[in-house]
Amino acid sequence: MGQPTLILASASPRRRELIARLGVTPAAIVPADIDETPHKGELPRDYARRMACEKAEAAASDEGHVLAGDTVVAAGRRILPKAEDEATARQCLELLSGRRHRVLSAIALRAPDGSIRERLSETVVIFKRLSAQEIDAYLASGEWEGKAGGYAIQGIAEGLIRRIQGSHSGVVGLPLYETRALLKAAGFAIA
Repeated sequence: MGQPTLILASASPRRRELIARLGVTPAAIVPADIDETPHKGELPRDYARRMACEKAEAAASDEGHVLAGDTVVAAGRRILPKAEDEATARQCLELLSGRRHRVLSAIALRAPDGSIRERLSETVVIFKRLSAQEIDAYLASGEWEGKAGGYAIQGIAEGLIRRIQGSHSGVVGLPLYETRALLKAAGFAIA
């Protein structure tokens, strides 16, 4: 019996790069187009899990396993948005400046029979206190565009982070430890 087929339910180049580190190449990329609006009162952890599972279902195939993920930046019970404009990114960075927040990275693996296994990675990230000039310089970089919480840890924002406790790859967008465990359990050959 050969290796199962993997379909990645994400257009994110970061997720493709991360999964390649496990020696797995998706047979197809099928971005999931779903409504990502949080439900009223939905907690960040529940939201991340729901999004990952809904994305896996949206890209469902009887041709192989579907791997989907969602990364949520949370300040307390508040789910920070993906920064689509500079004003939103600035608000996120000002909120995160000098304080700790959580990055929840949920993954879901849907088997061809419809069963879903999921995992959640929780990472604590602490930004240094950011000056107005540091925020302006980061915004000028454009790295924040489309990023949850208005920053990308894999870029120059990493130099603004005092400490991280948890999964660096989870903050980037795909927690490799949890992903490896799910894929191995599903019969993928992972070193």
